[in-house]
This record gives sequence, C-alpha cells and structure tokens, in this order.
Amino acid sequence: MTSLRSPVRDHRISWTGDYADDVREQFVITTSDLIRNDSRVAVVLAEITAAQFLPVANEHPDRVINVGIREQLMASAGAGLALAGFRPIVHSFGAFVIERAWEQVKLDFGHQELGGILVGAYGSYDWPAGGRTHQAPGDVALLDTLRDWTVHVPGHPAELDRQLRRAALGDDRVYLRVGDGQNPDPLGREDDRMVLLREGRRGTIVAVGPTLHKVLPATEGLDVTVLYASTVRPFDDATLRATLTAPNVIMVEPYLAGTSAAQVSRVLADLPHRQLGLGVGDPDPHRYGEPEDHDRLHGLDPAGIRAAVSRFLE
Repeated sequence: MTSLRSPVRDHRISWTGDYADDVREQFVITTSDLIRNDSRVAVVLAEITAAQFLPVANEHPDRVINVGIREQLMASAGAGLALAGFRPIVHSFGAFVIERAWEQVKLDFGHQELGGILVGAYGSYDWPAGGRTHQAPGDVALLDTLRDWTVHVPGHPAELDRQLRRAALGDDRVYLRVGDGQNPDPLGREDDRMVLLREGRRGTIVAVGPTLHKVLPATEGLDVTVLYASTVRPFDDATLRATLTAPNVIMVEPYLAGTSAAQVSRVLADLPHRQLGLGVGDPDPHRYGEPEDHDRLHGLDPAGIRAAVSRFLE
C-alpha cells in the first residue's frame, strides 16, 4: 500500500485557568460569562437548567429567556433572536433540542440559513432513569442530514469552555453535544483537528469526546494508532489520512454506532479499507440501570471496546 503518512504538527493547547468539575456546570458558567460580557449573546431555555441561570437572568432578564416546557418554541425563539442580530444559545436535553424541536431546527435555522448555537445535554443515556424520552443517541446522525453544521463533542469542561466561546464569536450553526461522561484531562488543538495520542501499525482508532477515557485503557498494548476528536463535523480528513498506517479504521462514538461511517468512506474512497463503528447499538433497549450498565450493554466499556477491536484486527 502506498504510504499516506506525513508529519503531523502538534498544535495542542496549553490549558490554563480554573474549570468546573462537570461539563454541564461549565456550560452554565461559560454562558453566564458570555451574557455578562457580550450584549449579542442570549440563551433560550425550556425549563431545563433554568434554576442555574437565575443569577444572570436577574441581571439580564432580556437575554435569558425561559419559554417553559415548549421545546419547539424554544428553537423558534432562538431563530427569531438570530434574525434580530443576536447570537442565540438554545439549550435543553439533546432529546428535546434536536429531536423534539427537529422541524424548527431544520426549517427555522437550516432552511433560513440562520446561525445559532444548540447545546444538547445528557447525551445518549446519561440519565437512564428518565427513560427513552430523555435519551438522544441519534442526534448527530440527524444533523448529518442538514448542511453546514459544526458539531463539537467536548470530553472535558475546558474543551467545552473553549468551543463555546469560539462559537459565540461567529455566525454559523453549531451543536455542542454534552454528556456520556468526561475525560480526566483536556486535550485539543488550536485548529480543532484530531489529536494524535499513540502510533501503531495495525489500524487507527478515533475516540470521540468522552469515549477517550475508556478507549485508552481498552487499547493498552495494542499496536494501533489512537486519535482523539472533540470536533466531529466538519470531519478531519487530513489528520486521518496523514496518520494512517493500515487501512483499518475504528470509530468509537458516544452516539449511534456507525454515525461517521459515511465520513470515513468518503475520506478513504480511493483505498480498499475496512472500518468498524462502535457506539450505541439498539437505541431503545428497554433497560434502565446506571450509565455504566448501558456502557456494558452497548460494548462501550473498556472490556467491550477491547474485545471488539481485537476481533476486528484478527
């Protein structure tokens, strides 16, 4: 096979500053700071997290808007703010901000080509007691049916802080997916491309967002390249190509398994290759339990990841 390798410059960020212990808590801290310091930023809520925003709501009631349990209205109100020149942050559970308000996301933001920041919390099954109505493993797959969305999947509070602050400066359409655990340390590059963590000869594993803290122990001692991605759309074609040593690619994503399969196929369209998508399997398994139980159920715990990778590389 012709080598595709080329030097990958390390643009990792030197993380400094104080951050919250939890990604969702960091979202409130960062958004509140943005509202206080940028008159263009407004947040639209549908009861979820409204209590945490009360301090800044008392200071800026015109830019902290709680529409009640009306998620479709929440999305439309965000689009209306965009039309009025604001930079709206629209926040709820991912199941509500993407799936329940899908028509409004598709038409009010997408069809009208309006910019906005959607922040979906609780990931695929962060709150299993809430049941299927509060779980959204299909959110990124849904957004893939639309044009020109940037999708961040932060794996640490510091990453969310940086991604949200940068998004607030723009006018594009951004989705921040928050949930499904977090990594012990922040990573990331100035250009939002994938981070090369390990080099190997038998294949490449791309760990997305909070899956990294399970992928690293799962692949310890395996002869594989490990890349970390906290931004998945646009997909980082260049780093995948530049670090590829064998045409075997494994995506480990905290949402529906295979969500990025089309992206990988596109990047490697000129090469015979194999790929494996690890992620949430049956999106409606009719099970409760703790998030760790769901990890095991979907093979997203370290033991499940290692077993799947080992079988794939046999």
